[in-house]
Amino acid sequence: MPTVDDILEHIGEFCFFQRQTFFLLALLSASFAPVYVGIVFLGFTPDHRCLSPGVAELSQRCGWSLAEELNFTVPDPGPEGEAFPRQCRRYQVDWNQSALGCVDPLASLASNRSHLPLGPCLHGWVYDTPGSSIVTEFNLVCANSWMLDLFQSAVNVGFFVGSVSIGYIADSRFGRKLCLLVTILINATSGVLMAISPTYTWMLIFRLIQGLVSKASWIIGYILITEFVGLSYRRAVGIFYQVAFTVGLLVLAGVACALPHWRWLQLTVTLPSFCFLLYYWCIPESPRWLISQNKNAKAMTVIKYIARKNGKSLPGSLQSLRPDEEISEKMNPSFLDLVRTPQIRKHTLILMYNWFTGSVLYQGLIMHVGLAGSNIYLDFFYSALVEFPAAFLIILTIDRVGRRYPWAASNVVAGAACLASVFIPDDLQWLRVTISCLGRMGITMAYQMVCLVNAELYPTFIRNLGVLVCSSMCDIGGVITPFLVYRLTDVWQEFPLLVFAVVGLIAGGLVLLLPETKGKTLPETIDEVENMQRPRKNKEKMIYLQVKKQDIPLN
Repeated sequence: MPTVDDILEHIGEFCFFQRQTFFLLALLSASFAPVYVGIVFLGFTPDHRCLSPGVAELSQRCGWSLAEELNFTVPDPGPEGEAFPRQCRRYQVDWNQSALGCVDPLASLASNRSHLPLGPCLHGWVYDTPGSSIVTEFNLVCANSWMLDLFQSAVNVGFFVGSVSIGYIADSRFGRKLCLLVTILINATSGVLMAISPTYTWMLIFRLIQGLVSKASWIIGYILITEFVGLSYRRAVGIFYQVAFTVGLLVLAGVACALPHWRWLQLTVTLPSFCFLLYYWCIPESPRWLISQNKNAKAMTVIKYIARKNGKSLPGSLQSLRPDEEISEKMNPSFLDLVRTPQIRKHTLILMYNWFTGSVLYQGLIMHVGLAGSNIYLDFFYSALVEFPAAFLIILTIDRVGRRYPWAASNVVAGAACLASVFIPDDLQWLRVTISCLGRMGITMAYQMVCLVNAELYPTFIRNLGVLVCSSMCDIGGVITPFLVYRLTDVWQEFPLLVFAVVGLIAGGLVLLLPETKGKTLPETIDEVENMQRPRKNKEKMIYLQVKKQDIPLN
């Protein structure tokens, strides 16, 4: 009996139906960008200082400019790269007393202003920004700055829990389509509720809920489109589905520039998600999933619908179906299978580290743009643009050069770019932007390469488990990254880049320890994986000896 891939060869591997479905699901992929990296704009931290009662009145009475007001009333900056005391301390002075003059008002209180006592910002802060962010509205600065880290970490915790649990449910019980629609509804609803949240706690709860469903929705869309297309188009469609996410980054930069107030921004990027509920009438259930659940009649109905949309007729000889893989002996995968044998254990550890590295560097470099960029919108836009050549470089190299060397090189480029950025002076801003874009392109390639190669390094019966366990490290990396970026910059602005450089260079070296999978069929057994790095000559010699042995006549 034919498989779905056999039937797609007759009714169209990438015709009208697949193109329409790809376009619709690509919109879903693009909409995931604000959830994944929206922290750059939602959590933007502008320059700020303590709000001191009486300063505004004194400044108005004396006719000070903003520079003069800051010079007379705000403590001097601390050591280079340190936020204190200028942003988080104030002079413990009663600015309403009449003894203060307009020329150096603190001179009457102390000959050296460094001797004046400093205290915390009891009355809030003044932010130098025309818009707003969750930082400015909920005062997530100074002693409360960890709450911004928690905000982004919460969504990554949601990614981790949701992608595992909902992915399992979509595979085993309710199917792709129902889980896709439910996650879209919850994501859109929680996004709107987050935009109107009255307190930080409610905002954090709805952000966590968004994380629980948004990445799962993105993954289900990825699975659906790769299951609808033919075998020869699967890899390209998977890559361009991720390119749609890059388009979402570019749109996010434009919308954030036009709407500098975080609540309006959150509403604008969330409300269109309700339109995805119309996919109920546009996208059918995956026929491959239906077959795996022994629902062959429903699968055939979907296949006939695809054939009709593609303007093709289904041959009578293809009216029955069988699963893509028929396994005579059912094997129950175990987590121990991922570390039981030497080669698979090595693959697991290296892949886990590379998933972790990809997430830390990808999200970390984006967050660092929000802290170090001169123009956050343009820098974010330029760095997103370089993801397009990254995708095309992958397409050009993976079937010509192979996987291992481009993957290792992309990690090394990302690490080297981070290291070089540490030593570039601030006055060479164009060079800093160029190098950071190069690093962004490198880590984008590495991130997409690990998605492609992960499945090629495990045998069939633990392939899904291997991908699930290894890719979960990217969510762990996402939980750590906000603390890594925002806390290390308090020590030294370039400290995160130094950490990224070390992590990226190590990842590049480790990739070279993996076997090349170009031109090799997916391994079916543990023995095939264990022998992947064995030289081809040895394999040919082994086969030859077996043939010769069989040719010896029996006496």
